[in-house]
Amino acid sequence: MNNLMEKIVSLAKRRGFIFPGSEIYGGLAGIYDYGPLGFYLKENIKREWWRHMLREDYIYPLDAAILMNSKVWEASGHVEHFSDPLVDCKKCKKRFKADELEVSQYPNIKCPECGGELTEARQFNMMFKTHAGSVEEEAAAVYLRPETAQGIFVNFKNIIDSFHPTLPFGIAQAGKAFRNEITPRNFLFRAREFEQMELEYFGHPDKADEYFKDIRQMRMDWFLALGIKKENIHFRDYKKDQLAHYAKATTDIEYKFGLSEDGFSELEGIANRGDFDLKNHARHSGEDLKLEGIIPHVIEPSLGLDRAFLAFLMDAYCEEQIAVPTGRQANGKSQSEIRTVLKLHPKLSPYKVAVFPLLANKPKLVKLARKIYSDLRLALSWPVAFDDRGNIGKRYYSQDEIATPFCITVDFESLEKEDVTVRDRDTMKQERVKIPELADFLKQKLS
Repeated sequence: MNNLMEKIVSLAKRRGFIFPGSEIYGGLAGIYDYGPLGFYLKENIKREWWRHMLREDYIYPLDAAILMNSKVWEASGHVEHFSDPLVDCKKCKKRFKADELEVSQYPNIKCPECGGELTEARQFNMMFKTHAGSVEEEAAAVYLRPETAQGIFVNFKNIIDSFHPTLPFGIAQAGKAFRNEITPRNFLFRAREFEQMELEYFGHPDKADEYFKDIRQMRMDWFLALGIKKENIHFRDYKKDQLAHYAKATTDIEYKFGLSEDGFSELEGIANRGDFDLKNHARHSGEDLKLEGIIPHVIEPSLGLDRAFLAFLMDAYCEEQIAVPTGRQANGKSQSEIRTVLKLHPKLSPYKVAVFPLLANKPKLVKLARKIYSDLRLALSWPVAFDDRGNIGKRYYSQDEIATPFCITVDFESLEKEDVTVRDRDTMKQERVKIPELADFLKQKLS
């Protein structure tokens, strides 16, 4: 795990973004819980994705069930293809992915943990298997979905029958998915329970390449518009021998997570799935899944919400050296300190505004600060924080670390002149704003 990732993990736990799952019982590998700030950030990312997807009236939202008939996964190829080659150590009994140890290239490789002999590689299906009903029989076997896309494909006919769309059109879905990763690692990057956001865009085969190109750029523009730095994100096109069994073309949007040799790893995948899914479901189900006389081809941008969450956090994390205020300098000498700040796009920030009384032991200041806090919560319909702990400098730095764009300080001058100090997170500049004008001022700044 690289140094930046370690800092993100520490900040996320300390500030209430992410907690290890079942922590009081020692945790569970690859499982994480989202704290209050994590909830807000995750919902903000999801909200921006939905706004992006539903800006046209020919994109239909869907929320399909997690559990589906097991025949769905047979038709989709997941039962046959959704697997990893694994090896076990005969000595310490630990399990590893064969491709990570490069077993095919080095057949005599030993266990990296104890030096013991490894078993031959065998395929391990990564779908979580369970049973529906009271009897654990093979006929009652069901799977926790490893992706959300199949819920869209099996509802293709329902959308056509209910809404009568014409090509091209899309169906979008966000929801939980589960993969029994053998070696979950790197925090949220590879987990066993995660959330996906996927669009299946159905169009005429002759225009599939055009749609693929347009959607590819559309998705890159979304990340850049929400503040991801250009130098930290790029496209990676798959070669023909790298394509999945269902894909005609695939491009990954990669982010510089710092986990690979060149630093870049997959953030979002955009695939031209052709007619693979609809054709297979038509054959296995016996249903006619044609529209306008053809089986449409499908372009699929697929984003892991948790991985996007991690990318936005890493990209926003900043450590700045700033001068210590004169009153705190020792021996009159100039000093500096490190300020940690999350420069998240305001649309993604968990809290948009924080309100402080300058001194927590002055009832008049606290009363006015509480009123401003309550009024802003109603006027803005955004999460607003109230903080009266410690000195004002520590409160500023605390809000910087959780990405709050603006802090409002109520001081003695506020009681006389009915104005407050508004501090900008990124520049640390302060300006006085009249209290009745606060809501409009913030709306303009945050729009």
